[in-house]
Amino acid sequence: MNKFVERIREAVRYVRQSPARLQKFKECVVVEKIECKKMLCLDICTRWTYLILDTSQNFERAFERFEEQDTNFRAELERGEGWPSVDDWASVRNLRDFLEYFYEVTLHISGTSYVTSNNFFDELSEIDILLRDAQFNINVDFNVMAIKMKEKYDKYWGDINKMNLLMFVACVLDPRQKLKYLEFALSEMSSSEKACEIMQKLKEFLYELFDEYKPPLHSTCNQSSVPTHVSLSEPQQKMKRQMQMQALYKKSEFENGGEDKTSELDKYLAEANEDFVEDFDILLWWKANNPRFPNLSKMARDVLAISVSTIASEFTFSTGGRVLDQYRSF
Repeated sequence: MNKFVERIREAVRYVRQSPARLQKFKECVVVEKIECKKMLCLDICTRWTYLILDTSQNFERAFERFEEQDTNFRAELERGEGWPSVDDWASVRNLRDFLEYFYEVTLHISGTSYVTSNNFFDELSEIDILLRDAQFNINVDFNVMAIKMKEKYDKYWGDINKMNLLMFVACVLDPRQKLKYLEFALSEMSSSEKACEIMQKLKEFLYELFDEYKPPLHSTCNQSSVPTHVSLSEPQQKMKRQMQMQALYKKSEFENGGEDKTSELDKYLAEANEDFVEDFDILLWWKANNPRFPNLSKMARDVLAISVSTIASEFTFSTGGRVLDQYRSF
């Protein structure tokens, strides 16, 4: 596919090489009545090819009119890979549609103004399905490309047993997914045996992690009380007696094993999943449900705060100036 991409790239590069050509191209866009707020852009080796395909595919008719007004346009392109044909533009649109999802996933995962750890596995499983479907595309070029992409994907994500369990925990802590959705997604990505194996391992890890957030036994029984040397009013003395009685009751329940054995985690997992809505705010959900799941909320706060991508921090260094010298920026 590099050939038709290169033909499109050379056409865009020719137009953008001078302000006069770009202005003439904009006039062609107006004449052809192309309503598009985007304008031609070039990709570089560290940027997505998707961007140049996404913008240029809107201006096919404008390129044709531009060729009529600029006699050097076609001649210049013929010296390289050639002039973009009708089939090339059709291929551009197909490739653009295929790459669009990967581009959106990249933006979604590398966001900084919202949590990302709970979305990562969901996006990963959808990529797995997308690559599998692409391997059966009627276009031979897409077959070859998808097979190579799937091989690279399997190298890093093909074995679910090698994935970090915290990624699964973040998925469980999303009230729209929990264990049932995760088990279904894993069974779609691999065999049922592997899915059952990883689910068993995940449950053990999940409960071990939750135990770390449980308060110590003595802290639940020994409630804070008002010092005895402080002079209390009658209502305060009554409240103190009630607190003491409640503390004794809790201590007795713990000693006799009569307290509710159902943990916060069990109650959370037993509840029905929330609906999948686009504007769902997972942090707001946990804030609202903190009174019901105080310890589990602390666990969710720590797990969901983990960023699954370092792109944002790396981008900060890329955009920073060389404040010390031409080789060092910090």
